[in-house]
Amino acid sequence: MADGNVVTPPTLAIEEAGTLPHVSWQQALCWRMGQHHLLTRATPAEVLRVAGDICGIHAQLMSSAELSLWARIDGLEREAVQRALWTDRTLVKLWAMRGTLHLIPAADLGQWVAALGTYTGYGNTYPKMDVLASAVDAALAGQPLTREELATEVERRTGAPEYAEWVRFSWGSYLKPISFRGQLCFAASEGGRIRFTTPATWLAGELDRSDPADALRAITRRYLRAYAPATAQDLARWWVGGTPSKGKRMLAALGEEAIEIAVEGERAWVLATDLPQILSTEPSNAARLLPAFDPWTIGASRTAAAMLDPIHKARVYRAQGWISPVVLVNGRMAGVWKHTRKGRRLLVEIDPFDPLPDWAHGEIEAEVERLAMFLGRDVELELRPVR
Repeated sequence: MADGNVVTPPTLAIEEAGTLPHVSWQQALCWRMGQHHLLTRATPAEVLRVAGDICGIHAQLMSSAELSLWARIDGLEREAVQRALWTDRTLVKLWAMRGTLHLIPAADLGQWVAALGTYTGYGNTYPKMDVLASAVDAALAGQPLTREELATEVERRTGAPEYAEWVRFSWGSYLKPISFRGQLCFAASEGGRIRFTTPATWLAGELDRSDPADALRAITRRYLRAYAPATAQDLARWWVGGTPSKGKRMLAALGEEAIEIAVEGERAWVLATDLPQILSTEPSNAARLLPAFDPWTIGASRTAAAMLDPIHKARVYRAQGWISPVVLVNGRMAGVWKHTRKGRRLLVEIDPFDPLPDWAHGEIEAEVERLAMFLGRDVELELRPVR
C-alpha cells in the first residue's frame, strides 16, 4: 500500500489490520515434533529421509549423531549410521552450517555445498584460500589421505610450508572453507587416523550443484519446514551463527513462500504451505530423550520461553559451545540427562528443571529402555529431585 512516497511493508499492514495468523505454542511445538519424527518415529529404512528432514545430523560427537537418529527411528541398529557413512556412502560427513561437522544425505549434497558456497566468512574469500583449496582438491582426487599426508602433499604441490601448517591447524579451521566449496569431506578412518577425500571421489561422480541463490532458498525452506516458527535471528544463528540481517535476507528471498505469524504474541516465520497443518494440529503428550548436540536443541530459539525457561538456559547451552542432552516434554526442554556405562549396566540420570507431569514418567522410562536396548546394556534409572 502506498501513500505518496511512503510504502507500508505488507507484514505491518497485516498486523495493523489485526489479521496476522495466530497459533499457540502448544500447536507449534507439537507440529515441530512431528516434523522431527519425534511423535511418530520413522522406520530403519528411513535413515536418509530423517537426516534430510531435519537438515542434517550434527556430528561433532559421532555417538551423539547416532543417538539423534535413535531418538527419531524405532528399531535402528547400532551399526546403521556407520554403515551408511563408510560402506554404503549414502551419508557424507563434512563441515557444514556454522563450520560444524554434519552428516548430510549424499543425494542432497550438491544443494548443500551450493548454498554453503555463498559463505563469505571463515576466510572463504581470502585470496590464499584459492591456492590452498586447489592444492587440497588435487591432492585428494582419487584417494583418501590422513591430515599429515595431506599436509605433506599440499606442501609439495605449493612449495610453501605455510599451506601445510594450515592443513595441520587444529579444529580444521582452514579446511572448513574447502568443505563449503564441495572439495573436501571425510573418508573412513584407518588405524584410528582421520582421513579426508573429495566428495567427487567418495561418491564416484561430480556433485549435481544447484544455482547458489536457488540452493540457499531451498535450504531456507528446509529449515522452516523443520524448525518453524522461527525468527530471522533464529535462522541466522542456525545457518552462520550471525546477526539477524542474514536471516532477514534469506527469508526475503522466499518472497510470499514465507509468512509471518503470531505465536502467543511473538512474531515468527513459517512456510505458507505449512500454516494450515500447524493451525489444525491437536497437541498430544510426548516425552523424549535427546542427546548432546541434538539438531532440535541447536535449532531452537534461544529467546522463546515456551521452549526453554530462561533461568535454565545455561544448563542447556553451556560454556565453550557445549549443548547438553535434554529431556523434551511436549516440545519444551524440561530437564537435562546423562548416561554412564558401569560394566554391563547403563546408569541413566534424569535431572528435571521442574516436577514432571505424571504421564511423562512412563514415557521417560520407555525411552530409557529403548536406549538400553540400542546400546546393549542393562539399565538403571535415577530420577533426581528438582533443584
